[in-house]
Amino acid sequence: MSWKSEAEGIAERRRLVLEQGGPEALATQHAKGRLSVRERISGLVDGGTFREQGRMAGFAETDETGKITAFTPANYVLGFAQLDSRPIVVCGEDFTIKGGSPSPAGLRKSVFSEELALRYRVPLVRFLEGGGGSVPRASGKGRSAPAAAPASYGPPRFMAIMKVLGQVPVVSAALGPVAGFPAARLVASHFSVMTRETAQILVAGPALVERALGGTHSKESLGGYKIHQASGVVDNVASDEKDAFAQIRRFLSFLPDNVNLPAPLLECEDPVDRCEEELLSIIPRERRKSYKMRRLLEFVLDRGSFFEISGGFGRTQITGFARLGGQPVGVMANDPFFYAGAMTADGAQKVRRLLDICDTFHLPIVSFVDEPGFMIGPDAERAATIRYGMETLCALMQATVPSVSVIVRKVFGVAGAAHFGPYGETYAWPSAEGGALPLEGGVAVAYHRQIAEAADPEAFRRELEEKLAAQRSPYARGESFGTNDLIDPRETRPVLCDWAQRIRPMLREHTGPRSYTYRP
Repeated sequence: MSWKSEAEGIAERRRLVLEQGGPEALATQHAKGRLSVRERISGLVDGGTFREQGRMAGFAETDETGKITAFTPANYVLGFAQLDSRPIVVCGEDFTIKGGSPSPAGLRKSVFSEELALRYRVPLVRFLEGGGGSVPRASGKGRSAPAAAPASYGPPRFMAIMKVLGQVPVVSAALGPVAGFPAARLVASHFSVMTRETAQILVAGPALVERALGGTHSKESLGGYKIHQASGVVDNVASDEKDAFAQIRRFLSFLPDNVNLPAPLLECEDPVDRCEEELLSIIPRERRKSYKMRRLLEFVLDRGSFFEISGGFGRTQITGFARLGGQPVGVMANDPFFYAGAMTADGAQKVRRLLDICDTFHLPIVSFVDEPGFMIGPDAERAATIRYGMETLCALMQATVPSVSVIVRKVFGVAGAAHFGPYGETYAWPSAEGGALPLEGGVAVAYHRQIAEAADPEAFRRELEEKLAAQRSPYARGESFGTNDLIDPRETRPVLCDWAQRIRPMLREHTGPRSYTYRP
């Protein structure tokens, strides 16, 4: 006697799992411009490296002889793979089966995904497309257990989601409609991306919203990319699934496999002593004129290395990752084209997220400072700008990684302090200026009576501003040792690359998980 028939049953179930929802369901998925979850995994990972967990998970119906008459695979795919020769756990809902609404086996596999990443200390990549549940499933219909059946859905499930964020990089991609619990999992990530035309992210779909609140809604109007690139729910928007895969690879290339390892260094082909002549004139002498901060970054960071995060959210601040001499760094900068770069509530939240990611994974922080202060006015007050600003400042003070700041123009008020880490170095350009208030605001406050009484108040105000501006010395910071050094703008890349090389021994000491005290 042998176990041949049982072995054949295993093989048959493994074969049927690969059929997913069947030819019709796969054709429908493709007609909507979306790949299946298995195609997504193949499109992301190194060829031939995917090793599935739960290869025969699903529900089988058999006849009296034990022969399979019908088989419904678990609608969640999970396994190990290599991404750019590095190990990851990759997983995702199978929308071709019940629209991704979790089956019992599918739910158990999804619950296991965070546990697997924690156990092996490797990055976790999720492909999300589906809803959190359904009425038939909740009632135990359709060959499904009631929704409450898997005990691990409760506190242990959310505990794993929380823990994994403190241990390994977590990336989530919304590649179709994502609602309910999968939407919560999407934002529980270090990097999230959604496709422009095929993804929507919703707490609840149109039918439920219309029933509860009235009105007429579509998935796109509730949770399309135009909504969420501005809301901050997702970090980036991808043109299609292929672009989403490329952004996932790019993001993970800056981070270590887990918090106990250093970030990966790359060979740098960009000369570390590169000095760009245009930096000498990139900051206009006319104080009210703006300039392109992203162009400044291109001149200083390793060529082509800057990967911007959340470009459509908190637009007064620029955040992302880059390299200096091959060393991965987090980058923050003000964008003077939006409210002169003032710190808004959204901008503060965006910067705080970058700081936490950098400190969690021990990436040094580089700040290019042109900060006029917190945004002011009724809208800024309603948005609780000062609260979010102080939260960000506390996040920076709690960070233990090395940092460096380059004052390229303005640094004013409390918001200015949110650009200088406690273990950092500071350099300034000759164009740097600072204080409690910008010159214009200080003149308006200090001379308000004289300005009001002048024959031409506007002309008198400008005369005062120009007079005081002319009295400022570009050398004061350097002569008073108010910064580590006053530098020629063209020297910025060599100075920062030297700093990045100098701190590498310090980075080797910054490993392990981080913990924080209360923030405002």
